[in-house]
Amino acid sequence: MQPTLLILAAGIGSRYGGIKQLDQFGPNGETIIDYSLYDAIRAGFGKVVFIIREELRRDFEGIFLPKLAGKIEVDFAIQALDSYVPEGVGPVQRTKPWGTGHAMLCAWQQTDTPFAIINADDFYGQEAFEILANFLVNDTNDDLHALVGYEIQNTLSDYGSVSRGVCELNPDETLESVVERTKIYRLNEGENAGQIVFEEPDGLTPLAPETPVSMNFWGFKPAVFPLVQEQFSDYARANYNSPKAEFYIPTIMTNLIERNQGRCKVFRSRSEWFGVTYPEDKPMVQASLKRLHDTGKYPEKLW
Repeated sequence: MQPTLLILAAGIGSRYGGIKQLDQFGPNGETIIDYSLYDAIRAGFGKVVFIIREELRRDFEGIFLPKLAGKIEVDFAIQALDSYVPEGVGPVQRTKPWGTGHAMLCAWQQTDTPFAIINADDFYGQEAFEILANFLVNDTNDDLHALVGYEIQNTLSDYGSVSRGVCELNPDETLESVVERTKIYRLNEGENAGQIVFEEPDGLTPLAPETPVSMNFWGFKPAVFPLVQEQFSDYARANYNSPKAEFYIPTIMTNLIERNQGRCKVFRSRSEWFGVTYPEDKPMVQASLKRLHDTGKYPEKLW
């Protein structure tokens, strides 16, 4: 059975200043999603589900349906503010989505195979898709999931802080814990200039350059969905009046591990990663993609 690819594309792009998941970065006007789709198709994925807001559906259909016709099955999942919110919770005072974990839950009805889930605005590289496709096709353990990990030093922006899931690993390369740090950056001044840190209200904590982090390239078995629904129901009840609270995929995995409901194999990828958080990131992404075309990693035109 071919695995499914879920693409997290419902974000507002507040730091970027626009809908970055549909912005053009490749030499022929390709979005970053185009490269993920191209790599997923050649790795053996059989279906893609775009997780979006309803107001983006027409744009996504117009851009992606023509080029994907006959290449991969396409579906859409809508992440609405009231999706899967348990009865009796509210009123929900929010203007932005509930987060990546909630987005994953919103694709439950469209997903009946093992699946990978990625960000729309990150470039992961062909090897990462091949690694997860192989795992999802061949591993039959319903409670063993997967993560492609990248070194923190290779995932920073020169133009501001980033959010990353910081990983602690067991000796067998399974995940011990992953904590979403929402403000990671490299110090630019002082005696510790160059040091990578994450910021919290009580101060700064250093991170080793090789620390593995989640770039939201996860692999799950479909049996996880009822457990995710249970987790989100508890989260929504506790946070319905916190409009900025977000339910993250790392939170899901941490809870699965702590409750002995699942384990996560971490695969260290040598693939090149880059992404766009700020408008200033765009020229770097454009140059990186052009170089990949020029060196033959991708054809002159993807489609």
